Amino acid sequence: MTEKIIHATQDLTYLSWDKIRNSSGTAGSFLKAYDDLGDRKKYYKLSNYNVIEGIVGHECVNEIIVDRLLTILGIPHLEYQLIHAKIILDNHEHDTYLCMSEDFKNKGETKIALDAYYQAEKINAESLLEFCVRNGWEQYVYEMLLVDFLILNRDRHGANIEVLKTKKGIRLAPLFDHGLSLMFNCYREDQLKKEEVLADKRVQCCVGTGSTFENLKLIPKNKLPVVNPLQESHKQYLLDGLDGVLPSPWQEKIWEMLWRRWKYYEGFCNS
Repeated sequence: MTEKIIHATQDLTYLSWDKIRNSSGTAGSFLKAYDDLGDRKKYYKLSNYNVIEGIVGHECVNEIIVDRLLTILGIPHLEYQLIHAKIILDNHEHDTYLCMSEDFKNKGETKIALDAYYQAEKINAESLLEFCVRNGWEQYVYEMLLVDFLILNRDRHGANIEVLKTKKGIRLAPLFDHGLSLMFNCYREDQLKKEEVLADKRVQCCVGTGSTFENLKLIPKNKLPVVNPLQESHKQYLLDGLDGVLPSPWQEKIWEMLWRRWKYYEGFCNS
């Protein structure tokens, strides 16, 4: 994938959408689809949808912003594409933006959710974090905890980390699924204005606690991720092409969150 955002409307009315319940507990569903017409299977995902209001969220836009953020930081991740498309939902045509990613499995690989793999392979009462460290995945997990702190990811459950297996060995899938983050649950500007970007909101994190701040403390000081620093000049890159897709107040608030949380992390590393 080279072009991150496709603004020209694409006809994707052939896709068949399956409803996936919103695991964050908010009203609505996330709809997913796929096609395997090309060399590599492609997965499509919509933002929050309900039959009354239609597509109301901007989780798909979050995927692109976080994709760009991880590129800046130098953290391996699944790449996304944001596509303007017309689709069919509940026998009605919708004009929307959705995100697409390609299958990260290589030929011959099978996948299993990390929590399921942990239940099958854990030793005694070791925690999921201890299990990951024992398997040599500590850098992956520590980088993930940093990312989820920066974007306030509310939904890092055990199926949002996947183990890929072959006869030769195992590996973790690149970081993926960051939609329930940033300002995803602010649908109105009055809600947005009330948001505190350094709030310690309750999150779901299968390898840690319900606090992204506390999860940073799980990382040993001598193993804090060393990543490329976020700089103020990166704002334009992170938000490029989003005018007309995401209103400017949301863009500004998202940047404020990323920048202030990054500065907090810098101070945390130096404390």
